[in-house]
Amino acid sequence: MFKDLFKKKDEQPDQKRKIENIVAFIIILIITVLIINSMWSNDENNSNNNDTNKVLAKTEISNTNNTEDLEKKLEEILETINGVGKVKVLIKYSESSQVVAMYNETSSENKTEESDGEGGTKNSTETETKKEIAYTDEDGTSKPITEKVVMPVIEGAIITAQGASNANIKSSIVSAVEAVTGLAVHKIQVFEMKN
Repeated sequence: MFKDLFKKKDEQPDQKRKIENIVAFIIILIITVLIINSMWSNDENNSNNNDTNKVLAKTEISNTNNTEDLEKKLEEILETINGVGKVKVLIKYSESSQVVAMYNETSSENKTEESDGEGGTKNSTETETKKEIAYTDEDGTSKPITEKVVMPVIEGAIITAQGASNANIKSSIVSAVEAVTGLAVHKIQVFEMKN
């Protein structure tokens, strides 16, 4: 009888140890799976968020040749109108014309998600942008590629003409300038040129 009692007491600690070992193994296995899962998700976030985009950016450069050309063309056209005579044109602009160059813009975004042992997460985002003017090679020289030229906004016009004393001729000059510039009639002033 005593032998049976001692046997049962010896078997109980072995069973307890086996259960404790199994529980410890399961806990270690769960922690390992969570760590591996966290590492994989961070790698996927980093690889998916490293996007490179090409965008056209704009720059502005002054250019006055187009504005002077418009004044000369208007003078030439107005002088061909019957009775106008010699003409001088001055056009007032709100700003000068702009040449919009083409840029290669590269941007990349890197998102990182970290989790700590207490169940909290930390998100961080890094953004990097690089801009470079796009050039073309013409006869061994690099020239910026022009996306477009933006004409300046016309604010008003002053015209002096030899035949401006006649009301019909003055009205013809105003109509012609209005048609070319898009200005309102009150922003176009026509005066008689002195001899």
